[in-house]
Amino acid sequence: MLRQLATDQRGMTTIEYAMCTLAAAALAAVLYGVVTSETMATALQDIIDKALNSAPL
Repeated sequence: MLRQLATDQRGMTTIEYAMCTLAAAALAAVLYGVVTSETMATALQDIIDKALNSAPL
């Protein structure tokens, strides 16, 4: 009985799907935190200002 439970693969795809979904949500939360941070907003603003104020070659 114990051997059968140890080798039973039923439900693995559901668990793998849930873990991937959880990992994707965690990554999205981290990226959202980075993008909405004050440091990132300042860096993006600087890049845009340089692009708009630079003279063509």
